[in-house]
Amino acid sequence: MNAAPPLLIRNATLPDGRGDIDLLALDGRIAALGPALPAPAGAVAIDAQGWLLSPPFVDAHFHLDATLSFGLPRVNASGTLLEGIQLWGELKPLLTEEAIAERALQYCDWAVARGLLAIRSHVDVCDERLLAVRALIEVKRRVAPYLDLQLVAFPQDGLLRTAGALDTLRRALDLGLDVVGGIPHFERTYEQGGESVRLLCELAAERGLPVDLHCDETDDPQSRHIETLAFQARRLGLQGRVTGSHLTSMHSMDNDYAAKLVALIADSGVHAVANPLINITLQGRRDSYPKRRGMTRVPELMAAGVTVGFGHDCVLDPWYALGSADMLEVAAMGLHVAQMTAQAAQRQCFDAVTVNSARILGLQGYGLDVGCRADLVLLQARSPEEALRLRAQRLLVVRGGTVLSRMAPASAELHLPGRAGGRPFSVDFTRQPGPAPGGADR
Repeated sequence: MNAAPPLLIRNATLPDGRGDIDLLALDGRIAALGPALPAPAGAVAIDAQGWLLSPPFVDAHFHLDATLSFGLPRVNASGTLLEGIQLWGELKPLLTEEAIAERALQYCDWAVARGLLAIRSHVDVCDERLLAVRALIEVKRRVAPYLDLQLVAFPQDGLLRTAGALDTLRRALDLGLDVVGGIPHFERTYEQGGESVRLLCELAAERGLPVDLHCDETDDPQSRHIETLAFQARRLGLQGRVTGSHLTSMHSMDNDYAAKLVALIADSGVHAVANPLINITLQGRRDSYPKRRGMTRVPELMAAGVTVGFGHDCVLDPWYALGSADMLEVAAMGLHVAQMTAQAAQRQCFDAVTVNSARILGLQGYGLDVGCRADLVLLQARSPEEALRLRAQRLLVVRGGTVLSRMAPASAELHLPGRAGGRPFSVDFTRQPGPAPGGADR
């Protein structure tokens, strides 16, 4: 296969605010970055026109085995987490490898078009046939040229609650899954939940694998398995390789205990993943008013130095009837739920679907530095904040210096009486370059 020609993107704005920047991609890597770069012979040159050039989006938590299965075998009438789990149990006997793979590949197509080039997907292993595991291992192989897919061995029905689940989880890892998963709050007793955390962390340490547990995805403030996960991470020397996903019980805890817990998580090197779209949808279902939002304490965790990523979690499946692989939608929901409206906080939400989630997945060569992989997305926005506000068009998606996807710029043609001499004119929704308005950053 012939190597791709050099790619030169001119006049881009970077997430850190630098403007009029050129980026040269050569042999799949970023070879140079700076103003007015010389063009190598045969280079493909693209004028970014000042739009925002970012590393690609990363989804730190998803369920690819269930995606696009909405309505099979029926719709989740209550919209609750527990009915979704029950519905998934009804669907599992009807699944085929081919159908799982077909839906997953369609979703990966959506992801690439949205500039989402890395996904960590949890895969249900509470099925002796391991159909979903085999299907997604094949999907991972097929999408490898254009998308990084990590697969988590996830005992959806509980490691100790389900007969044989530990054995099928081991078999799934033997087949090549990347991460050890679990769901301690779904075990039959609190003690069994803690025991499952210990077993899963010891298994990960034994195999040299990361850990990512669905942890305390409940409104119950007494669900505190993240405390045990932090302890086991320190005990086994797994710092930096352990993730607690959801952590929604922290939203309902009293502030004194939550403050202690945030410090423990930071000290243990455990990462956190919130899933804003799903947390705000599934949590607080038993509340009347006031209703809890349910998402974990994102600003407090970030302030303590915890790496916090965001995940999409679900798209068109038993738990969520919406979604389109748009990580900007995820980040914008996180911004609203956590009231992170200050400019710096908005940038933190953008980081939660880019650099933070890349760190959680352990992606090598991710970023916009010389030597990094030339994986890029050009957004029709002038800043991360504007990208969030507009759910910006992905004008260009690049993998290893090769263009995978293009979108037309979003604009509207207006025909307004009394404007522009009666002639049609176009408008986009970006704020044009100029002096920033005065006023406090809030």
